[in-house]
Amino acid sequence: MIIVPVKEGENIEKALKKFKRKAERTGVIKEVRTRKQFNKPSVVKREKMQRAIYVNKIRQAEEQ
Repeated sequence: MIIVPVKEGENIEKALKKFKRKAERTGVIKEVRTRKQFNKPSVVKREKMQRAIYVNKIRQAEEQ
């Protein structure tokens, strides 16, 4: 659970910004997005392979 202490007289937008930053650092939002739907392990593996191929092509293009 994420707890954000709010000082007396502090603006609510500032407190919300602190909460969002803290949630992003801990990876809560990323985990919620991945749990939103189930992906089969074979699909996850295929996506990782495609991403690795894409990144490799970009790196090779930068070297040339």
